[in-house]
Amino acid sequence: MENSHEILLVALIATFAVIHLSRAEDQEGFISLDCGLPPSEASPYIEPDTGLWYSSDSGFIQSGKIGKIDASLPKTLKSYVTLRYFPDGIRNCYNLSVKQGTNYLMRVTALYGNYDALNITPKYDLYVGPNYWVTIDLENRISGQSEEIIYIPRSNSLDLCLVKTGTTTPMITSVELRPLANDLYITESGSLKSLKRYFLTSSDTILSYPNDVNDRIWEPKFDPEWTQISTTLEANNSNGFLVPRNVLKTAAIPANATARFNITEELDFPDDQIYLYLHFSEVQSLPISESREFDIFWNGQRQFDKTISPEYLKTTTIYSTTPVTCKGGVCNLELIRTTNSTLPPLLNAIELYAVVEFPQLETNENDVVAIRKIKAIYGLNRIAWQGDPCVPQKFLWDNLNCNSTDISTPPSITYLNLSSSGLEGTIAAEIQNLTHLEKLDLSNNNLTGDVPEFLANMKYLMLINLSKNNLIGFIPQALLDREKEGLQLFVDGEHRCLSGLCVTVTEKKIPVKTVAFVSSATVMAIIVVLVLIFLFKKKKSSNSEVLQPLPIKLGANVTSTNISEISIEVKKKKFTYSEVMEITKNLARPLGEGGFGVVYHGDINGSQQVAVKLLSESSTQGYKEFKAEVELLMRVHHVNLVSLVGYCDERGHLALVYEYMSNGDLKHHLSGKHDSSVLKWSTRLQIAMDAALGLEYLHIGCRPPMVHRDVKSTNILLDERFSAKLADFGLSRSVQLGGEYHVPTVVAGTPGYLDPDVNRGDITGIMDPNLHGDYNSHSAWRALELAMLCANPSSEKRPNMFQVVIELKECLTSEMSMKGNGQDMYSQSSPKVSMSYDTKDLPSAR
Repeated sequence: MENSHEILLVALIATFAVIHLSRAEDQEGFISLDCGLPPSEASPYIEPDTGLWYSSDSGFIQSGKIGKIDASLPKTLKSYVTLRYFPDGIRNCYNLSVKQGTNYLMRVTALYGNYDALNITPKYDLYVGPNYWVTIDLENRISGQSEEIIYIPRSNSLDLCLVKTGTTTPMITSVELRPLANDLYITESGSLKSLKRYFLTSSDTILSYPNDVNDRIWEPKFDPEWTQISTTLEANNSNGFLVPRNVLKTAAIPANATARFNITEELDFPDDQIYLYLHFSEVQSLPISESREFDIFWNGQRQFDKTISPEYLKTTTIYSTTPVTCKGGVCNLELIRTTNSTLPPLLNAIELYAVVEFPQLETNENDVVAIRKIKAIYGLNRIAWQGDPCVPQKFLWDNLNCNSTDISTPPSITYLNLSSSGLEGTIAAEIQNLTHLEKLDLSNNNLTGDVPEFLANMKYLMLINLSKNNLIGFIPQALLDREKEGLQLFVDGEHRCLSGLCVTVTEKKIPVKTVAFVSSATVMAIIVVLVLIFLFKKKKSSNSEVLQPLPIKLGANVTSTNISEISIEVKKKKFTYSEVMEITKNLARPLGEGGFGVVYHGDINGSQQVAVKLLSESSTQGYKEFKAEVELLMRVHHVNLVSLVGYCDERGHLALVYEYMSNGDLKHHLSGKHDSSVLKWSTRLQIAMDAALGLEYLHIGCRPPMVHRDVKSTNILLDERFSAKLADFGLSRSVQLGGEYHVPTVVAGTPGYLDPDVNRGDITGIMDPNLHGDYNSHSAWRALELAMLCANPSSEKRPNMFQVVIELKECLTSEMSMKGNGQDMYSQSSPKVSMSYDTKDLPSAR
């Protein structure tokens, strides 16, 4: 029963169903970032004055420091208390997940608040992707500066960049995105920068969310030459623009009933092209003998062919379909009553927008995904590697070059120089997705494994420098053939062999069944997802249904090797047994016990904490597993895999020395014992994401690929920040993609657990009760359906680990903003999910 409970909670974890709640249906798709809010504080939270959910911005930017406004200043919104400032680098960028082609209202707020006690207000530029948007200048702006733009992203990723233009330090207080209906605020070209949005009232109340479900901010405006008329009734505002009903309750008319209604605005930039939106609703019930009818004039010219006669308690919106200009930057709006009208014109609200052109296209989306993946694989935390890699040219990423001469064509990356960058592991497969790459320099690193054949398939590649690495094996013949055609190839060692390990073998055709690895290797991912996919919940054994692991068959078994013939070649430190005893203070502090033996705490020279795993005489595992783990960990390096510090192999004494993970294993925190606190949803999601990334590296980043075969909560270790790393690789197996044999990868760990409440469509019956309902059912269902998809008996319908990671990244990104996305915490209804599976073979979730 306890095992079932454990598997289930790891389950919900790795489904990554970890989600924060959204309690307002009309906040769906909102992104509300409280910049500088430490992730350790309550995040997301509800802004008391508006009811909006705000999250920390820490998951959306890799740079910057946290500040707080001067506490002596007047009380402001909670979301304006903290800020993020950027003393380093020229361009610092937020990366946001959005929906391509969706109309967004994007608002950025900067409130200096003397956070640094220097009284030096900043001035800097804001960019949307590679295009300049607006300048933030906080001089004489005690209340801060907010800028809005209505923008349609050209991809599913949006960069918002702060660019230093002088000696002051850029800073930002909040970032907000609100999806709008796609048929509103349409331009002939460009985006719309908000200039004015106000409603005509003598009140001093500012209206925003929740009065405006799109969170537009409406400021009051009134003139002595006007008279206010109003109603206590609510108008029908369902014409698409959804103007707040409180806005439509008041209107202004000229104080002199025979005069024209007049509004004048001056532009900061006289040449701006303007789009005008006017909102009308009759607030008076007119007798049959009265009428209100008028025409609209802009700078003395009649606009719109239609004469306006507002309907009682119904909204009419008149707007520009083409931009207008204002001579000398002075804009004059006039409403003039017709000769048939007995009443003066009225106006309820007005919006003015200026056209902002964003001509520079972003870098080819596939290139952007690939280079960011390469950046993540190798841990390249370069401050200049933010925003668009190629454009604008002055912010081109270091050690890259692009073909970016034409702004109307998406640039592509043509040159990548990662020489002397401390790269470890294998040559990343994502490099092949840089399809226009001409020069690749990976020299002077610690790269291991063989030279991948995919390099020969990159048709534009004319120079490859792989020298001064630790690569082994033969250079692929296809690459040598390319060399004859003019490719410049720089490697160490002999021309065909990179190390003395190469031997002459008879070439054989790869068996057809080897191809099955592409899909069948993902079954390991499936098992992992199942182990990590459902929430932990204690069940009676009579209610348990065990989902049997799916076997993975890759070919014939490997011929057994005599242990005496096995040698371990490692570059990690080799400890003597006496040194192991000294490190562990004679095995004074055991940390846990597994099939291999007991794990003890230790420290090296009093400066480095380690965990030491000793092979016991009664261990069910042996030298083979010991050797496998050492040899695997000596050639794999990833932030989500426990690293090997050293080993001991002395007269029968076998020990592995790992980095120390201070928060122990995941099982400890999921068991509900040991007084451990209940892991928050956000923590569980991050743990799941970490585990998935580690597995993805084993499956895709390693050559030959590795299958862990024993993923379970005791083999997921947590550091002081609860970052997760996979451990215990003794049962792992490599899969030869091009060799003459294959190894079995049958699951050697714990089978997955399928809760019967899935079959009944009861999501609340599956979730961990210790969470007390603190989850969003939308994400729970999404996670569950990902799990079901991974368990599909048909390999063609199962995602590979890379696809699982992509889906989890979406879950993680949406989780950061989903506190306000409108799914009730107790709802058991499911939104439309894009994934599908064979309902004939799997129980339906609903």
